[in-house]
Amino acid sequence: MPPATPFPAVFLGHGNPMNALASNAWTEAWSQLGRDITGKYGRPRAVLCISAHWYGPGCAVTAMRQPRTIHDFGNFPRALFDVQYPAPGDPALVERVSVLLAPVDVPPDQHWGLDHGAWSVLVKVFPGADVPVVQLRLDATKPPAWHYALGRALGALRDEGVLLLGSGNLVHNLMQYAWDEPGRPAPDWAARFEARARGLILSGEHGPLIDYPGMGDDAMQAIPTPEHYLPLLYVLGAQRAGEGVSFPVDGVDGGTISMLAVQVGA
Repeated sequence: MPPATPFPAVFLGHGNPMNALASNAWTEAWSQLGRDITGKYGRPRAVLCISAHWYGPGCAVTAMRQPRTIHDFGNFPRALFDVQYPAPGDPALVERVSVLLAPVDVPPDQHWGLDHGAWSVLVKVFPGADVPVVQLRLDATKPPAWHYALGRALGALRDEGVLLLGSGNLVHNLMQYAWDEPGRPAPDWAARFEARARGLILSGEHGPLIDYPGMGDDAMQAIPTPEHYLPLLYVLGAQRAGEGVSFPVDGVDGGTISMLAVQVGA
């Protein structure tokens, strides 16, 4: 039975994968977000996750009944590699995504699983790993407007008990990241870009956010590569006319990683 109120669509700034093991302001806010969603909307039927870390040629969707937990990183403590997130898949959602995105070809994938862009936040949002999770691959060959359009199409899932979850970072510049100073404040260009993006999101002006290279040098430093930014466009694409938006998590890690979260359907 469909929910009385559409589920929200949420973009989470996932940051460092060590957040999966940490207890800090961001991870506590993710946990609270999960409780708030469940309390207001009920337990999601499933999560459709668009993660920065599944980015390649062509669209695809994870179709296994039991996705593996992928530790797609190196040089982290053994404890992080030991984390498992055994959420089931959802074959019915795989088929529904294919129908909604037609004529885009969305082949079922039996290899990928759940990467750390998905499980490092879901382990806090839904710690019981009892909500099915399906991942959608970001097609690296397509422009931002194409990804936004897919978000619009996928917005129908919100009426079907599915939580649409984008995982990336609004600002993600590892070249200028303060590895030895996680508490470093954002440089001026990062602070300006995040402030402008917040304003555009609040006013529902998605055009400049889609055509982000036109926002100038601040945007180019904030988004030197697109994969961490594109999941936000899916969430914005799923927003409906007159629908509220909120920022349930904010902050900055190492100066150049924004931890901002955006919730559509606040």
